[in-house]
Amino acid sequence: MATAVPPIISPKEDLPPPLTSASEPPPLFDGTTRLYLAYHCPYAQRAWITRNCKGLQHEIKVVAIDLADRPAWYKEKVYPENKVPALEHNNQVKGESLDLVKYIDSNFDGPALLPDDSAKKQFAEELLAFSDGFNSAFFSCLRSKGDVSDEAAAAVDKIEAALGKFSDGPFFLGQFSLVDVAYVPFIERFQIFYSGIKKDDLAKGRPNLHKFIEEVNKVDAYTQTKLDPQFLLDQMKEKFGLLEDVTKDNQICMPGNAAE
Repeated sequence: MATAVPPIISPKEDLPPPLTSASEPPPLFDGTTRLYLAYHCPYAQRAWITRNCKGLQHEIKVVAIDLADRPAWYKEKVYPENKVPALEHNNQVKGESLDLVKYIDSNFDGPALLPDDSAKKQFAEELLAFSDGFNSAFFSCLRSKGDVSDEAAAAVDKIEAALGKFSDGPFFLGQFSLVDVAYVPFIERFQIFYSGIKKDDLAKGRPNLHKFIEEVNKVDAYTQTKLDPQFLLDQMKEKFGLLEDVTKDNQICMPGNAAE
């Protein structure tokens, strides 16, 4: 029996419940493009937001996986890495969230999510390369006792500076782009967790980050993927002692682990 869809803030489509070990697989490799995800996973959320930004709700079907009770067929028949996100397209399955957001942007119709400007493109690559380090600093800090670490504070200060580089909008490249897609699921969670666990406000004294959070919450493609903050906080508190270092997709997938 499939588990329930978690509380999503503003869904604009009927989302399927997660598939479990008792669930039958969809008709695989029948020409349907499928995005395999877990609703609570920030890595999968990157691909989900990209799909929505491109207006591909009818072209790319969401298939949710219950990470705590994964169906065996997912690893055996779909994605041997047994992680989310994964994209079934043109009889192939691709994974790794940053690769997927670029792939979806490049291979499907819809608004382009990277600008033509060469300086912005170069800065985008720098920020995307930094995203793993940003996430790792914060996960490490969440596992530790006491206040926010110097490493985490330095990481968020770098984000604050990056958000001030271009003056033509509140986002990393001025206008909303794949860079924002890559960071916003983690900034969202860090804001929730640091407020609820560390009793700290990430945006305090950081006006660019404050404005980013304010404006990104007006982007429908993102808000359609947001879970209830209390749900995320409760899940993290439950799993808090089980966190592991993060350097690649889904070594941890908050609040559960997508690659056990």
